[in-house]
Amino acid sequence: MVDIATRVYNHKWKIDPIVRSLIDTDFYKLLMCQSVFRNKPQTDVVFSLINRSNHIPLADLIDEGELREHLDHIRSLSLSRGESTWLRGNMFYGKRQMFRSDFMEWFENLRLPPYHLERNGDQYELTFEGKWHEVMLWEIPALAVLMELRSRAVLNGMRRFELQVLYARAMTRVWEKIEQLRDIDGLGIADFGTRRRHSFLWQDWCVQAMIEGLGPAFTGTSNCLIAMRREVEAIGTNAHELPMVYSALADTDEDLAQAPYDVLSDWHDEHDGNLRIILPDTYGTQGFLDNAPDWLAGWTGIRVDSGDPATGAETAIKWWESRGEDPTEKRVIFSDGLDVDKIRELHSQYSDRTNVSFGWGTLLTNDFRGLVPNDALAPFSLVCKAVSANGRPTVKLSDNPEKAMGPKDEIERYKRVFGVGAQEAIKVIV
Repeated sequence: MVDIATRVYNHKWKIDPIVRSLIDTDFYKLLMCQSVFRNKPQTDVVFSLINRSNHIPLADLIDEGELREHLDHIRSLSLSRGESTWLRGNMFYGKRQMFRSDFMEWFENLRLPPYHLERNGDQYELTFEGKWHEVMLWEIPALAVLMELRSRAVLNGMRRFELQVLYARAMTRVWEKIEQLRDIDGLGIADFGTRRRHSFLWQDWCVQAMIEGLGPAFTGTSNCLIAMRREVEAIGTNAHELPMVYSALADTDEDLAQAPYDVLSDWHDEHDGNLRIILPDTYGTQGFLDNAPDWLAGWTGIRVDSGDPATGAETAIKWWESRGEDPTEKRVIFSDGLDVDKIRELHSQYSDRTNVSFGWGTLLTNDFRGLVPNDALAPFSLVCKAVSANGRPTVKLSDNPEKAMGPKDEIERYKRVFGVGAQEAIKVIV
């Protein structure tokens, strides 16, 4: 097992880069990328870094030259033969050849497109522009670099024994959380912590701890590189990015109202009926389900990713019942701001009413709260989102207005089109 503290103390990034591979990314990015490659290959997008926790002065903490070196290193990466073989030949969700030959041939020759970086006060403006299927693959590695460079900035002044004790305490915390989950009958939980992890080595350690500590209850990781190396399932389906871009491309209000369902129609065609998990909250869960076509009720499950999770689960269960479906044969995946107490509570509340599973993110792979002075390693909310498509702004409403994004006038238009009324603001944990 890697001695993380010693590795950090002796760190030389060119030996130990933050992003080691193009598949050091979330599985759903590759699944979505293949869908975009097939269905929207001529769409131009802009992705932009957004620091929701603007009290964290990233440009003061992170050296611009070092940041550029890491971003330039990512642009030099390409798929290795072993990575290509894994993607082409491995079985994902019971299906071989999840990735088509034309997509793999393109991916094997890909180098990520240029980036634009400049400092604005105590923050960085980092943007990526180009064809959607190329630019979208910047999101996860860009976040990983910023998150880990912030961690390194805090750790840089710590001495060898301080680092040993810090990581010992953090490991103990993770293991104690795992012990609290062991007695949950029928638990299914996966690592969703790539995008805001403390570091790659730490995420890899957390996955190994989950494998040993939870056994079959640990269902896999969203990180493709770790899934390949640790021989566990790669977990993921789709994200808000798809309906955000499809909606930005809509010419009329009627087209806009239809866009989120067009996403899932294309998704169904792409995957031959597999990976049928609905993410309904981009423009409000209740309105999405109320207006959903009947064929969506037959899908496998729903992911609850914003707003009050219990409200999201109740809404899903009531919708299935109203469409003549049996909720006990469906799946609800909780994936927003989870930690042990909430996982236990939600499992107890819903495991006898539906199939419950969890995607555990930042508070698995980046919980160093209270372990250093001034809480300088506390996780924070950093995202990299598609902000425009073919020159039009994207919008996200969410079930939590604190997560809404887009121009104010467009947000109001989307609320009108999707029938979103008053919403309860919930503090964004991570």
